[in-house]
Amino acid sequence: MDAVTAREALQGGPDCRVPVPEGASVMVLEHEAPGGAAARAWAWLLACVAAAWGRVAGFARKVWKIGADDPRKAAHGLKVGLSLVLVSIFYYARPLYNGVGGTAMWAIMTVPAVFERTVGGTVYKSFNRAVATASAGVLALGVHWVAEKTGEFEPFIITGSLFLLAAAATISRFIPTVKARFDYGVTIFILTYSLVAVSGYRVDKLAALAQQRISTIVIGILMCLAVAVLVCPVWAGQELHLLTTRNMEKLADALEGCVEDYFAAQPQARSDGYRCVLNSKDSEDEQANLARWEPRHGRFGFRHPYGQYGKIGAAMRACACCIEALSNCASAEARAPEHVKWLLRDACTRAGARCAQVLREASRSVAAMTPSSSALDLAVTDMNTVVHELQGDMRFLTSMLASLVGTMPVFTVASLLVEIAARVEGVVDAVNELATLACWY
Repeated sequence: MDAVTAREALQGGPDCRVPVPEGASVMVLEHEAPGGAAARAWAWLLACVAAAWGRVAGFARKVWKIGADDPRKAAHGLKVGLSLVLVSIFYYARPLYNGVGGTAMWAIMTVPAVFERTVGGTVYKSFNRAVATASAGVLALGVHWVAEKTGEFEPFIITGSLFLLAAAATISRFIPTVKARFDYGVTIFILTYSLVAVSGYRVDKLAALAQQRISTIVIGILMCLAVAVLVCPVWAGQELHLLTTRNMEKLADALEGCVEDYFAAQPQARSDGYRCVLNSKDSEDEQANLARWEPRHGRFGFRHPYGQYGKIGAAMRACACCIEALSNCASAEARAPEHVKWLLRDACTRAGARCAQVLREASRSVAAMTPSSSALDLAVTDMNTVVHELQGDMRFLTSMLASLVGTMPVFTVASLLVEIAARVEGVVDAVNELATLACWY
């Protein structure tokens, strides 16, 4: 084929083929249809829209699940929105705006800064913000007045006071008591003093400006407190109380599950509830600290012994440590012979059940806020009786069995149950002390 014929063939229709000798390679040139690129672009756009919609739908499902699991979280969002709407009235209404001036925006900024999920958290941040703002503002005005009298040394005095107060306040945050109760206030103090002291060098009417800012912040604080207390309040004291009762129930279930797993042919791993107890210290400390700021509500008075819940939690964690060791025995590779496990199975199962029963009765006592009941005392007596029987069986088997090598695992489980019973009594003592301090009559 000459060059002219080949060129004519290449310029032919959308699918052109050039005949070549047999056995040679064939080169095919296919021209894309005019609508192919547009179709691919449209398909890519639809895929992007579908992927974006899938992400949005997945996020919406997660949000809905959070609200369905705990409706109070959704209520908290609505309460924050309501507080912002009420505070914004001071910005929109001309008479109110004229009363507070252009600093009305500080009231709006105060709402997300102090509004917390619990009443105690809101009171804690509100108190710290109000006291820190007022004290820092007054102190800054005093320093500004003194510095102004010195004339040309004014910037040096203001800068020196800023350095000293900021350094001292920051160091105070390392003190445990200040860290636990006034950490937020110290931060606000540093921020407010810096703003007022530095801006006072260029602002003539500093006192009026500080007064307006403090008044608008107080307005925002009062609005947050009113909404937090009056609209679906969530009390940190009640949260701590419920956490303590739930942990006792989880501890009881974990104890029974560990004993059943050890003596079962196929362990079911039903004893993970003790992990929640071991990891609850931070939540207990935080809620106890916030509960101290709350006003009287229900049976929780002004001087309710919230610190005692920490002692109950410590006693439960001591018990949970033994339960964790018991759980490790259930999953250990070194096991006692089945005939040896069978000899102590009934005694260990009864001991675990009685210990769990004591924990459940203690949980009911705390939940009902009642003193030690006869059911709790009876459960403790039964537990001690069963533990004494278990110790007797252990001594009998020790004297009966010639070799103790294969029996050590089951004796370890029995010994842990005896120790758990002693620590359960510690939990009961802490609960009884709480009932006495809180005057649950």
